[in-house]
Amino acid sequence: MTDQNTANQINAELPDTVWTENISIIDSIPRWLAMTLLFIAFVGTWELVTRMGWVSPIILPSPAETLTDLIFVGKNLFSGGYMLTAFWTTTKTVFWGFAIAISIGFTLGVIVGETRFGERALLPYLVAIDTMPKIAFAPLFIAWLGFGISSKVALAAFIATFPIVVSTAAGLYAASEDERMLFKAMGATRMQTLLRLKLPTGLPYFFTGLKIAAVGVMAGAITGEFLGGGEGFGALIRQSASQMNTPRVFALILYLSLLGLLLYFTVLFAQRKIVFWQKEEQSGPIG
Repeated sequence: MTDQNTANQINAELPDTVWTENISIIDSIPRWLAMTLLFIAFVGTWELVTRMGWVSPIILPSPAETLTDLIFVGKNLFSGGYMLTAFWTTTKTVFWGFAIAISIGFTLGVIVGETRFGERALLPYLVAIDTMPKIAFAPLFIAWLGFGISSKVALAAFIATFPIVVSTAAGLYAASEDERMLFKAMGATRMQTLLRLKLPTGLPYFFTGLKIAAVGVMAGAITGEFLGGGEGFGALIRQSASQMNTPRVFALILYLSLLGLLLYFTVLFAQRKIVFWQKEEQSGPIG
């Protein structure tokens, strides 16, 4: 009993060595409340700027004007009007551009990450192409493929491919030397090592590239439509901008952002289902 009392006294005198993070007041605010407050502050600042006349309404419409056009565009979309056709055209452009970028980017990434030829000969050319201003290729794609959807798909895929190449190649290098040596000692072939070790280990990197590409493919599709005509939302934005209909431009951009968010969170959902072992390590709302 005496020994137990002595041990308790010693433990009570020992300093607390457990480190705990102090959470600030702003970080303790619930996410939904923080987002709501930020939205209110943004709209309030926007309304103040337009009401005080600090910016011309031609350049920056008021929130009420933008909301009116948001409702108009929404009604046209849900009623099956011409904007729904344009939105569907842009959706197809984004989908096919993203699919082509995934197939080409993954293939080139495996070649770069798995072979010396890819790393030494192919990668420098890919880096050189990526450093070029990709928007400048839009007239070339239009000249080669015409004013239809093909040129827009090509530009979207062109912009979105390189992040997938880099992330795939980086993922193949993610497996440790000990893991590779273990597979070699077990007599695994190069293909078995690739399929059973390198690719599963590199999946988080691959999905990181997909999330970056999801943003790039949207930019490529809209840029192609904006510069090369067609029937998509990019053409509607150009038409509205030429008519100085700024509220309509804002409304169209906001609906396009919904398409971009849908694509991004589709990739994020797939990542959480496929790379399920990483779920506990993810932090933040966007993975």
